[in-house]
Order: sequence, then C-alpha cells, then structure tokens
Amino acid sequence: MIVDFNLNEKDYMVDVPPDMRALDLIRDVLRLTGVKEGCGRGECGACTILVNGKPFNSCLLYAVKLNGKKVLTIEGLAQADGSLHPLQEAFLNEGAVQCGYCTPGMILSAKALLDENPSPEEEEIEEALSGNICRCTGYKKIVTAVKAGAKVMREKV
Repeated sequence: MIVDFNLNEKDYMVDVPPDMRALDLIRDVLRLTGVKEGCGRGECGACTILVNGKPFNSCLLYAVKLNGKKVLTIEGLAQADGSLHPLQEAFLNEGAVQCGYCTPGMILSAKALLDENPSPEEEEIEEALSGNICRCTGYKKIVTAVKAGAKVMREKV
C-alpha cells in the first residue's frame, strides 16, 4: 500500500505492507531514530509522534493511517537554522533529561499541549504528559522544563 504523507516538512511516498506500524516506517525505513520503542503496547509514550498536531503512540498506529497526514517527530522540531526548539532548550537547561530515551516523546506531548494552550496550569501539564513514562528523572524537572519552554514560546509570538 502506498502511504503519501508529510514528515517533518518533507513529502514522502512509501510502499508499506498493510500491517506495518508507523513506528517501524519512521525508524526502520526512514531512519529517524528519535522515535523509540519502549513497551510496544502504547503505555510508555517513548514512541510518541504528532499527527496533524495531535500526539499518537506510533507503536499502535498502522503506517497506512499516516496517508494524507502531516507528521512531526523530534527530528523535525529544530528551527530552520538548526537551533533547538524552545522546549528542547528548556529540557536541557532544567535538567529534565537523563538517559534521554523518553525525552522525544515527552517534548512532543508538551508541544501538542502548548500549541493548544500556551499557558497551561501545572495540572494540565501533568495530564498532557501522563501517557509518557520516565524511569530516570523526577517529573518535577520535566514539568518545570515545560513551563520554561512555554514562557519562551509565548515571548516569541
């Protein structure tokens, strides 16, 4: 089956088997390794991608469902000049990363929230990140990083 979609502002047409997961298409075929397989059951959020601005667990999403969609992975989040997105900067500055395995999914989930609500309350941040599990860092630094990234994003508008 042909999947015609936009990934990180680049158009792709890829022939995929009907049962291929979006995770496998992005990681194994297109070689964008920021998307991680954690649990393979949609419970950890390591495989989070944004599809038309909404977070999805790519391990549960068939690649054919990407047809006609706009997809964003962590690789597409950097600015045109190569500088990091404010959320990426905030995660680094606030020490919200350790091993980094969950970080791309956390950042993309946070971006989806901030695109909808540029000034979320702490509880809203926690809810938006509830589908993402981190085994290394305390969640306090992650929430602080989202708040800091949100502030920078609001100032740039």
